Amino acid sequence: MEAPIVRLMYDHLFGERDPVADPGTADGSRGDWWTVFALVPDVLEHAVQGFALYQSPRRVLDPRLRELAQTRVGWAVGSSFVYSQHAKALSALGVSDEVVGAVPAWPASEVFDETDRLVLGFADCLVFDRGRVPDALFDRLRDRLGDEALLELTYVAGMYLQHAVMSRALRTEDDDRPDPVTGGPGRPSRPPGMGG
Repeated sequence: MEAPIVRLMYDHLFGERDPVADPGTADGSRGDWWTVFALVPDVLEHAVQGFALYQSPRRVLDPRLRELAQTRVGWAVGSSFVYSQHAKALSALGVSDEVVGAVPAWPASEVFDETDRLVLGFADCLVFDRGRVPDALFDRLRDRLGDEALLELTYVAGMYLQHAVMSRALRTEDDDRPDPVTGGPGRPSRPPGMGG
């Protein structure tokens, strides 16, 4: 018997379809992130609670800044799934294609304002420097956002660092692809991920 959270999410995302036999979601993803997480229902429930937390109207962080950070984290980790899902979310918030397309090379772009640049730099510190943030960046971002929004930004970006790493490790959705770094002939191949 399926756990209530599994049935709830399957009904919401897949309707009457069996997502293993007939994969695919309305946003174009395969949907295997959900079927993999459903293997351990309380882990799925914990993840779903995290999604509800960051989308709650009680949040003080501007959703545009949140999605900007999540998109950058996905790109910086190399998770095509997290990057694409949150690029779509940025677009759904009315952010222009020019801005969304500039996220990968944001330091070279002039489409971001100072707050955007602080958020993007902070996201890079979380990923590339494992949370080591220079005081000057932290202080300027804190002045712009305030303590509560800065905590929310850190929490959500950290959560999506985790999701991006897990998606790559489990090879779910768009992250079920060969390693782009190859060593030439004779290199060992990796079997398909959990989603394939």
